[in-house]
Amino acid sequence: MADALSGGNAALALLCNTIATAGALLALILAIGPVSGAHFNPAVSVVEVLAGRMPWRDLPAYLGAQFTGAVAGVWVAHAMFALPLVQVATKVRAGPAQWLSEVVATSGLLLVIAGCAARDRAVGSITTPVAVAAYIGAAYWFTASTSFANPAVTVARALSDTFAGIRPADAGLFIVAQVIAVGIVVGANRLRRA
Repeated sequence: MADALSGGNAALALLCNTIATAGALLALILAIGPVSGAHFNPAVSVVEVLAGRMPWRDLPAYLGAQFTGAVAGVWVAHAMFALPLVQVATKVRAGPAQWLSEVVATSGLLLVIAGCAARDRAVGSITTPVAVAAYIGAAYWFTASTSFANPAVTVARALSDTFAGIRPADAGLFIVAQVIAVGIVVGANRLRRA
């Protein structure tokens, strides 16, 4: 919708996508959080398992649901806008600046979640959902990659030849960058506890 209505203005399309993403993310975290912990992101689930806050046996079901949900979501979006359901993205997103941006975006997201979740457990507030939505909205603009920060989203966006897409050839290194971010955050959390 943003791409169609922005008249070719990429900044306006990105701003529209930012507002829609941050708003929907906040609403979904608040609505679904009590059911699943709002685990939309495999990187978040892996960090939770490695931190001992989620059992390993639950991880395969979460990963399956996250990737299935992301792909189903992109197909629903295509259907809503009368686009072909099955697509392959052609948007180039490659290079060291993009990969570094994904490390920064994903690390920042995971650190925001960890820091705010500890506070929320202590005081029972909604800091985490608000902070996550604000962070993702901001990271659209302060990272060169527009902050995918989620391996399932990366796969889904490779299946959408739209403004938000990423060529499948580029998606693998985005996911590698996101995995590196998991390692950085897990290491940082271990150092903090030591």
